[in-house]
Amino acid sequence: MKTAVAYTRVSTKKQGESGLGLEAQQEALRRFAEAEGFRLIETFSEVETGKGADALDKRPQLAAAIAKAKEHAAPVIVAKLDRLSRDVHFISGLMAQKVPFIVTTLGANVDPFMLHIYAALAEKERTLISERTRAALAELKAKGKKLGGIRPKTIEDAGARAEALRPVLKEWEGKSANAIAKELNAREIKTPTGRPWHAMTVIRVQRRLAGGA
Repeated sequence: MKTAVAYTRVSTKKQGESGLGLEAQQEALRRFAEAEGFRLIETFSEVETGKGADALDKRPQLAAAIAKAKEHAAPVIVAKLDRLSRDVHFISGLMAQKVPFIVTTLGANVDPFMLHIYAALAEKERTLISERTRAALAELKAKGKKLGGIRPKTIEDAGARAEALRPVLKEWEGKSANAIAKELNAREIKTPTGRPWHAMTVIRVQRRLAGGA
């Protein structure tokens, strides 16, 4: 049986303490390994941001996973590409490590070059979402709506921030509230109150944008 090293990551301490994000990734890796005939010899997990082209210096568990993979001439498997990073330069640096990386959502046979392409697309998507959110907030501010700080203190502020998220949520129409929450958290987009997303939070924002309570 083929061997592989598993790597999981969440960005915040709260996500790490809850275990939910890590557990979901571990389950995805387990199912993938079983389907593709891999034996996971070790799983490395950490709670750390994936931002920055030098992020490997801040992620000792990823460095350890790479070292273990080299030792066994095995690939490193992750649940999603953004669990490595959303920074295309960082992904390029990982490719220089001469260790195969497999992303379960992309499949076992994706060429390493394609990981650069997917990383570039993910980075561009993150930039566009951020730009649209800033533009929406600027437009609301220009109309005289007070946006408040990171955590809105009034219902009006929460409504303004929900409105700023309208173009983002529009892109994912048709997805379940749970799937949308996972996408928003993966992209580190905060709720109107500055907290991580849950399915019910998505539903509340959708209702607010639809004119409900």
